[in-house]
Amino acid sequence: MKSVHISKKETLSHYKYHLSKVTFEYPDQRGRTKAQTKEVYDRGHGATILLYNRRKRTVILTRQFRLAAYLNQQEDGMLIEACAGQLDGENPEAAMIRETEEETGYRIHALEKIFEAYTTPGSVTEILHFYIAAYSDEMKTSEGGGLEEEGEDIEVLELGFDEAYDLISQGKIKDCKTIMLLQYAKIHRLLEP
Repeated sequence: MKSVHISKKETLSHYKYHLSKVTFEYPDQRGRTKAQTKEVYDRGHGATILLYNRRKRTVILTRQFRLAAYLNQQEDGMLIEACAGQLDGENPEAAMIRETEEETGYRIHALEKIFEAYTTPGSVTEILHFYIAAYSDEMKTSEGGGLEEEGEDIEVLELGFDEAYDLISQGKIKDCKTIMLLQYAKIHRLLEP
C-alpha cells in the first residue's frame, strides 16, 4: 500500500456533485516522492442492469439524449444504454429496482449482482454496481420513460439479443456499461435456452 499525502484540496464546483482540485504526493515504483495535481469528480456511486428474457432472446435497453456525447460530436447526442442511475444514498439493489421501474416500466422482483467497477478511475470516484435480471411481459407496469421532474425523456427499446450485441461492432452502442453487460451476457450464455 502506497503512502499518499494530500497537501491541498480545493473545491472547483459544487453545483450538483463535487469537483475538486487535489494536490498530493506519493512514492513511485523507485521509491521517489512525486507531487501531482489532479481534478477529481465525486458524483456518488451508481448501478446499472441488463434486463433479459431468455425465452424471447431479448433485452431491454434505453435511448436518451446525453449532453456530453453531443458535445463530443456524437451526432444527435442520443445513446443506447442499459438502464442505470445514481444511488443517492440508497443501497444499490433498492436503487436499481426503483430505477428499472421508472426508466423501463418493468417491476423486477429478483436481480443478481454480477460485479462492480470503476468506470473512469483516473478522475471520477464513482463505483458502478452491475446487475442482471430476467423480465417478462407480465412485469410491465407502465411505459417507463423516466421521471419528467428529473428532466428524463427515455425511450424504452426491446431488442433481440443478437441485434443488440451487433450494435456494439456497428458503433451504435458506445456506452461502456452497456457494452460490459452485453459482453457478460454473451460470455455467460445468458440468453441461451
